[in-house]
Amino acid sequence: MLVVTIILFILGLCLGSFISATVWRLHDKKDFVRGRSQCPACKHQLAPADLVPIFSYLALGGRCRYCHQPIGIQEPLIELTTGLVFALSYLLWPADLGDRGNLLLLLTWLVSSVGLIALAVYDLRWMLLPSKIIYPTFLVAAIGQTIYLIGYAPDKFSYLLGWLTAIAVASGVFWTMFMISGGHWIGYGDVRLGLITGTLLAKPSLAFLMIFIASLLGTAVILPVLALGNKNLSTKVPYGPFLIAATFFCMLYGQQIVDWYRGFFIS
Repeated sequence: MLVVTIILFILGLCLGSFISATVWRLHDKKDFVRGRSQCPACKHQLAPADLVPIFSYLALGGRCRYCHQPIGIQEPLIELTTGLVFALSYLLWPADLGDRGNLLLLLTWLVSSVGLIALAVYDLRWMLLPSKIIYPTFLVAAIGQTIYLIGYAPDKFSYLLGWLTAIAVASGVFWTMFMISGGHWIGYGDVRLGLITGTLLAKPSLAFLMIFIASLLGTAVILPVLALGNKNLSTKVPYGPFLIAATFFCMLYGQQIVDWYRGFFIS
């Protein structure tokens, strides 16, 4: 288990570096697949030694090797976050990974989480959830769930119904808010994000829980900011990162919370 955890953490660090580069290239309308990384200040193309996750940043003191301008803490934070998501997902996965179906769902989540982290970063920085990340990530999640549905789900009809209902919840709630408010309450990117989160959670109860936790997280962050006077009620706040963080939590602990709730209040 330790060896796998370390491997996944290192893989996550490397993919975090890819996420950071991809987000910038996508925003600058550059080729984010074949493009080469460069310093945002001096535009010097970075050598492989400059791109080792975390360690290059620490070795260079957080500055560009060529122009010595500060790089910023965002890149190593993205790398570390992705590494932790990969390692913790494996360690805390709520199902037996000896079962091939559960292993498939974990792999689907890990690959999809790369797109979700990229979306969170993009939304935090530019208040937008780009379709060029949303739809490929949704496709990955849908393919993984389809393979699980066909090959491993014990009750295929119930699983499909739960998956579609989860999408209806995760996306439909925000679509309703978008239509009622004319886009003033919520952006349409959050509606499309529900395609991914609903597919990954695949249960309406988890989708409702995800929205509830995202609302709590958003409130916990926004209220102190309002109290300090840095924002006002009309200020737009990116909601995507809260939905993505809540999805991560629900993937690992959501079913336990739903089961506890049902046992405590319904039984």
